[in-house]
Amino acid sequence: MTTQILETPEADLTYDVHGPLPTADGRPPLVMIGLPMDASGFRALASHFPDRTVITCDPRGLGRSTRKDGRVDHAPQTHAADVHAVVEALGAGPVELFASSGGAVTALALVAAYPEDVTTLVAHEPPLIAVLPDAQAAERARAGIRDAYEKKGWGAGMAAFIAMTSWQGEFTDDYFAQPAPDPASFGMPTEDDGSRDDPLLSDRSWEVSSYRPDVDALTAAPTRVVIAVGEESRDTFTGRTSVATAELLGQQATVFPSHHGGFVDGEFGFPGQPEAFARKLREVLDDAS
Repeated sequence: MTTQILETPEADLTYDVHGPLPTADGRPPLVMIGLPMDASGFRALASHFPDRTVITCDPRGLGRSTRKDGRVDHAPQTHAADVHAVVEALGAGPVELFASSGGAVTALALVAAYPEDVTTLVAHEPPLIAVLPDAQAAERARAGIRDAYEKKGWGAGMAAFIAMTSWQGEFTDDYFAQPAPDPASFGMPTEDDGSRDDPLLSDRSWEVSSYRPDVDALTAAPTRVVIAVGEESRDTFTGRTSVATAELLGQQATVFPSHHGGFVDGEFGFPGQPEAFARKLREVLDDAS
């Protein structure tokens, strides 16, 4: 593995290259992106592709990628332009792209704006509120996370985040009638450390979950777009957004093993099934070959 830093006027973008460039097998590089997850979150998944050249990236302002634009928000179009810059820097032609969570939203913006960059996109559980029939209620639930974080800190915010993302089905009155979840019940700290800059719990990433996919641009692009959903996520928030996004694009969501973090191991909390997840990803990518 080698680590590269791409310096742009607005950010210094750090990415890791696992394998040779040009690729040894003649296939495009396989790029993996997330948000707010950085490259470290793809360690387990990348390890199951020893025969491929894999690129893992830190989004601007996260991990090792530093911002120079004076901003703290996370606009999908901005991150998409960064991924485009990395693809150009690789000099290896269009890439295959696996993108998860907020990274999947970045990837949809990338394909819409730079359709020649990607041959196949596997967009895993993009958290797109706008595609839901209960979008207004989902926005209210999202605001509840921010409010808990602002009032009581990281533990309370994370407890509210878990409560929202694990809720089954639409956000009904029953959801909002619940008492505030206890951080201790999730093993979270109850004391307030004073920070209010978490990209997941603050409103800094609301542009991600509020993003509306450009359906016309996506369907017109030469890119094969696959919307993926975890088999354990079906009725949760990100499962529902995945199914609805797939329907917008005239397809059914492709089912992957495990949950929203199904490609990670125990290093990041609730473990997924990275080996089985990698097999499914390989199968989906090979279908386009």
